[in-house]
Amino acid sequence: MANKSLSMQKIRQILLLLSRGHSERSIAKQTQVSRPTIHHYSVIFSSAGSDYNYSTLMELTDQELNLLVEGGKSGKVQVPDLRKVHFFEQADYFISELRKVGVTRYLLWQEYLEAYPDGFQYSRFCELLDSAMSTRKPSMHLYHIPAELMEVDFAGSKLHYVDQDSGEVIECPVLVGVLPFSGYSFVQALVDASLPQVVSALNNMLDYLGGVPLNAISDNMKQWVSKTCRYEPTFPEMLQQWAVHNHIGLLATRPASPKDKASVENQVLITYRRIYALLRNTTFHSLAEINTGIMQKLEEHHRKNFQKKTYSRQELFVSQEQGLLQALPDTVYHLRHYTRGKVHKNYHVVIGEDWHFYSVPFTYVGKEVRIVYDSDHVEIYYGHGRIALHTRNFKSHGYSTQLEHMPENHKIIAQQKGWDPEYYLRKASENGPSTRAFFDELMKSKITIHQAYGPCLGILRLVKEHGGDRVEAACKRALQGHKYNYGVINTILENNMDLLAEASEAHSPIPAHNNLRGAENYKTK
Repeated sequence: MANKSLSMQKIRQILLLLSRGHSERSIAKQTQVSRPTIHHYSVIFSSAGSDYNYSTLMELTDQELNLLVEGGKSGKVQVPDLRKVHFFEQADYFISELRKVGVTRYLLWQEYLEAYPDGFQYSRFCELLDSAMSTRKPSMHLYHIPAELMEVDFAGSKLHYVDQDSGEVIECPVLVGVLPFSGYSFVQALVDASLPQVVSALNNMLDYLGGVPLNAISDNMKQWVSKTCRYEPTFPEMLQQWAVHNHIGLLATRPASPKDKASVENQVLITYRRIYALLRNTTFHSLAEINTGIMQKLEEHHRKNFQKKTYSRQELFVSQEQGLLQALPDTVYHLRHYTRGKVHKNYHVVIGEDWHFYSVPFTYVGKEVRIVYDSDHVEIYYGHGRIALHTRNFKSHGYSTQLEHMPENHKIIAQQKGWDPEYYLRKASENGPSTRAFFDELMKSKITIHQAYGPCLGILRLVKEHGGDRVEAACKRALQGHKYNYGVINTILENNMDLLAEASEAHSPIPAHNNLRGAENYKTK
């Protein structure tokens, strides 16, 4: 096995395929991991006594699964699989029967199980049959396996709506997905073609289907494949997380091989004829209106019978495919972002998108960590363990600091020499009522009280630099506005704005006389 350790994401993908009965050769091909490495993990999972119990092993945390993998000892004993021997003895019979009218793989599998109850499950049966057929290279019709695959692609042409306020024509890319067995499909217009939009549409697609197919395939578009390779494509981490959450395998077509996803290529053409063409004279004013129109035409399409057949796509899907789909997970996959960063000397890492800093335990200073965040939370990982959890804060150049992340000497300073609200409010009161009032407003404006400590400390240092009277005047002036931070006070002092009010009152350029108008002269009658 290679010295380089596989990611937990890849190990879980291998575990999923092993649990489905895929051969080591097949898994190696799908995951682009060497066959000896697949065998190594297969032995480890077998020795765990789980018999590839996917639900049990997938409940382990990354740390627990890593301990199992690193502690496993691979053996060299090869035990012949009698089921496989028995299957290949009948392979010629299966292939010859498939040439007969009306005979399907599913029928042959049912007959096979009657004769051999401990035989392979349907997906493994089909895989071995494909292997046997490839050695004989017969010419036959290609059958799609129910619930095995979902093909995904963008339509080449976009739909559009007209903004009611500006009159601007807004173009919207359209994502198409189809189950090849039944032809049951899903179509959705998107805000843009970014990966988060694609993942959101994939969530809607699975919800529409009411279940999860075994695999999803698309071409080498950038939203699906981050690194193109004929033999080893790399998928974006967000897409991999979506796949693991939904227990679905990710596949990519060979470069410049549209026949690898022929069903969705055909579905795009059907979408043009049965959705685009019927909506061409309709003016939409929002993305929601477009998708409502799409769904109406899509439902009509599903209810129409196939050409020269007596049943529809909807009937075929409901009767033969929907029940074979995997169950939807309890929760919908939540879009998350991933980045890496180095812990600064002040034991914080930064999310560049917001330029906000988050603390981690000080022992990780200088370490490279993985940052996972969404609209609500920020999680920071070192290795496979989470070392910090914060509420997402969008304040630019702000700090989210947790007391327990500080070294002991910093905690003492924080707890005894000012890093608490009472200390700063007491110091502010000593300087003056306006300073105290400004500190009150500053603390209220922060999501957590710890975020106010830095600005408060900075303002107290301005007292030493400019004097308490000037800082008091600056706070009085700042309270007339609505921004409460260190920068406001510093700007007022640097520009001597705290002195302007006093100067204008002491040296009025217009002498007092009876002809001056008062405020009452400007009131609207």
